[in-house]
Amino acid sequence: MSAKADAPAAPAAAPAAGGPAPKKGGAASMLPLIIALVAAPAVTYAMVEFVLLPRLKAQLVAPAAAAAGEEAHAEPAAESGGHGGGGKEGEKGGASGASYEFQNVVVNLAGTMGTRYLKCSFLVTGTNPNIKGLFEENKPRLMDVTLNVMSALTLADLEEPGSKNIIREKLVTAYNTALGKKVADQVYFSDFVVQ
Repeated sequence: MSAKADAPAAPAAAPAAGGPAPKKGGAASMLPLIIALVAAPAVTYAMVEFVLLPRLKAQLVAPAAAAAGEEAHAEPAAESGGHGGGGKEGEKGGASGASYEFQNVVVNLAGTMGTRYLKCSFLVTGTNPNIKGLFEENKPRLMDVTLNVMSALTLADLEEPGSKNIIREKLVTAYNTALGKKVADQVYFSDFVVQ
């Protein structure tokens, strides 16, 4: 036999010692990316639904329940007054806290060209026992503040989850700023209609 016959055959496609590694299948290399794209939204949804929302609800319910308990024990006073929009404003309260009620506040929503409006009634509560007197003295200013806050809202703002909580905060801040001191603590909506 010849020397060529005894030599082993050289591999046809041997990779070079420093060359690139052979490629794996397409689906197997995309598996981690696919898992990440599916798992990230699922984990986010679970965190929001089962962790964040229960905590937020607990924080919002505790002050509301405490205020509701105070109002349940308070003696209501007579309603009085009115504003140019045809609604009534009144005061309710007692020894544990005072409140002032805005009824039938109607504003056009921003960005709707006057075709959509918001009608709401709400109660403003505070620790100041003279909240009725302060609100009556400053009725034009506070009504203007209310209309400015409400008419700056868009339909998209009202469709967002938690929009009423944002409006509450804006109203309380606006009232306290307009009066120059902390008078309003919370706003409770009794009527909230978007038409």
